[in-house]
Amino acid sequence: MNWLEWVAAGLGLINVALVVRRSVWNYPFGLAMVSLYFVVFAEARLYSDALLQVFFFVVQLYGWHNWVRAKAETGEVPVGLMTARERVRWGMATLVASLAWGLAMARFTDAAAPIADAGVAGFSIAAQLLMARRRLENWVVWIGVDIVAIGLYASRGLTLTAGLYFLFLLLATAGFFEWRRALRAQPDVRSVVA
Repeated sequence: MNWLEWVAAGLGLINVALVVRRSVWNYPFGLAMVSLYFVVFAEARLYSDALLQVFFFVVQLYGWHNWVRAKAETGEVPVGLMTARERVRWGMATLVASLAWGLAMARFTDAAAPIADAGVAGFSIAAQLLMARRRLENWVVWIGVDIVAIGLYASRGLTLTAGLYFLFLLLATAGFFEWRRALRAQPDVRSVVA
């Protein structure tokens, strides 16, 4: 555990706590967190997670723009739902892509836990995109990611990061209930678009 992991973990807690509250101010903290975690994961030979941080950086910028625009139009950050068909498509595409990536990492790198690492990375991508699009289902995906990530990071000696993901699990659960409450309070859920 080094100071970089401590700082990244602290920024992560602030970021997710602000996401739960649907605050657009989560994004500056998220950008700083993923920048630091790129280095932390690369040093731990969790290459999929390191590359994931580059993706997160770009999606954080997209999400920030999307949330600011949505808030300007409605006065708050609205929440939406996916259709059943979208859920199946997203789930299957994410599973297939994650497995393919994990098998490639197992074959071509010295990755420490290629399948689990790719699963965390792949499903994190899906969850982050759904969060940027303000979909309630992002929290369900994050809950699954957090459960797997806790074990993965603990197995690599990233105890602080495993603890952080336990806190993320608690925050994701709270986020699900908070966003569901906000969704029910919205006048017309169908009008919420990305």
